[in-house]
Amino acid sequence: MSRIGKQPIAVPKEVKVEIKEEKVSVQGPKGSLSFHFDKLIQVDLADNILSVTRKKNNKLARSLHGTTRAIVANLIKGVTEGFKKELEIVGVGYKAQMKGKTLDLSLGFSHPVEFEVPEGINVSLPSNTRITIEGTDKQKIGQFAAKIRKIYPPEPYKGKGIRYLGEEVRKKIGKALAK
Repeated sequence: MSRIGKQPIAVPKEVKVEIKEEKVSVQGPKGSLSFHFDKLIQVDLADNILSVTRKKNNKLARSLHGTTRAIVANLIKGVTEGFKKELEIVGVGYKAQMKGKTLDLSLGFSHPVEFEVPEGINVSLPSNTRITIEGTDKQKIGQFAAKIRKIYPPEPYKGKGIRYLGEEVRKKIGKALAK
């Protein structure tokens, strides 16, 4: 049995959960989210406690059991607390700025890099070298943060680039000092 999958999920009072066929819909103070789960998995709600079980015991059902439970728990956490990722830009002259619903990054390229902010995500800039991404959908936030970081991942010699806040970049010594 999946260790994560067998754990029950407590549903807060301000959250409304609706289960129809293979779909879980969650509404809370920060918004609403839904998730379609596989027909091998069963989700039940009783006394404000969600439980995820599997209908069969084959390999696919076992692999989906814990994943489905984690996704449903993240839906509930997203509509109550929300999720947040922070990125940090390191490099001389590198900066970020918002132009309406567009994130504009100056990263030393010959052109600025622009990103349209997806629906349901809020992007704020506490400083011009720090990007804060907030929203209810954990997957959307992580995907958008990874897309931004992919433009200029931190390089190992000087440490320049875009990194997650608190991420440590192991620096290499240069060719001249390696002898």
